[in-house]
Amino acid sequence: MDAPNEAAIRIHLRQQNIIPTKISSKGREIKISWPFKKKVKKRAVAIFTRQLATMIDAGLPLVQSLEILSSQQDSPVFKGIIREIREDVEGGSTFAGALKKHPVTFDDLYTNLVVAGEEGGILDAILNRLANYIEKAEALKKKVKSALVYPSTIIGVAVIVVIILMVFVIPVFETMFKSAGQTLPLPTLIVLAISKIVKKYVVIMIPGLILFIYLFRKYYQSEGGKAVIDRLILKLPVFGPLFQKIAVARFSRTLGTLVSSGVPILDGLIIVSKASGNRAIETAIMNARASIREGETIADPLGRSGHFPPMVIQMISVGESTGALDTMLSKIADFYEDEVDVAVGNLTALLEPLLMMFLGVVIGGVVIAMYLPIFTMSSAVG
Repeated sequence: MDAPNEAAIRIHLRQQNIIPTKISSKGREIKISWPFKKKVKKRAVAIFTRQLATMIDAGLPLVQSLEILSSQQDSPVFKGIIREIREDVEGGSTFAGALKKHPVTFDDLYTNLVVAGEEGGILDAILNRLANYIEKAEALKKKVKSALVYPSTIIGVAVIVVIILMVFVIPVFETMFKSAGQTLPLPTLIVLAISKIVKKYVVIMIPGLILFIYLFRKYYQSEGGKAVIDRLILKLPVFGPLFQKIAVARFSRTLGTLVSSGVPILDGLIIVSKASGNRAIETAIMNARASIREGETIADPLGRSGHFPPMVIQMISVGESTGALDTMLSKIADFYEDEVDVAVGNLTALLEPLLMMFLGVVIGGVVIAMYLPIFTMSSAVG
């Protein structure tokens, strides 16, 4: 068939009551895409999902709803994606099939729930659940970022201030002390020695730090590296329990949403493992999946992993025995999201005095070391 695009062929075949499984082109199709294409924000996806659910519930056809939503998007990237989805659906594709062509914007969780919604005839209800899930997941991510950004910023500023002092300020004091010809105290000598090292190697240190960060990220992206680092993260004294609570909340919320939407538990566990955010938790979930395939319950293999608290295991066990697993998982998610709130508040309260102490010791120590000889000179003159 001759047609300008795949959508036109699908429409033509649909008029003949033919649904094609695959359409290929004889000629080569060249697509040029901008390499720095912006990602669509999760908040925008949540709003789109909520609005689409409302329109479908009101009786609007899916194609018309997508056309309306694409026209009101501020982001040109998201506008283009919705338009492509509408064209695919109009051309005979399922909504889930059209979404799967955009995996960066609509992940496996999203598309699998839409499949369940389309097959069960409850797409509007599924979309509302998805919108709730995305909003809660983003709120959880924002809490974690707020806990990490503050100490990172303080430490980064402190490092920059110390480097400036070592490279530009301390050498001025060194010249002054040499001209005075007096014996310098040990703290001053240590600071002057560090200043010389920093000034001499600062040109190498900065690229070295950038290289270290790059290599660390590469190592973390590898299978073995991610497994090692994620296990270490869970063992950290202050941050470990926080990240464990985040992983449990994410696991419970995701699996609860999938189970309540009718996704099979074995398929749901694959999606949940990818969404866990920690390789150690992901391995535990996949091991649990293998055990479930052999006839075990969900609770027993998760309990053996050691990454899930006893309360979580008990509640999952009760949910399995009573047939209310999705309800139990939602309650676990609510509880642990509240726990994350408390943990973030406690972490911020703990970090503030520690950071002040760090700044006082580092920057205050440098300043005192530089003024010690001046105090000695003043007392000698007096």
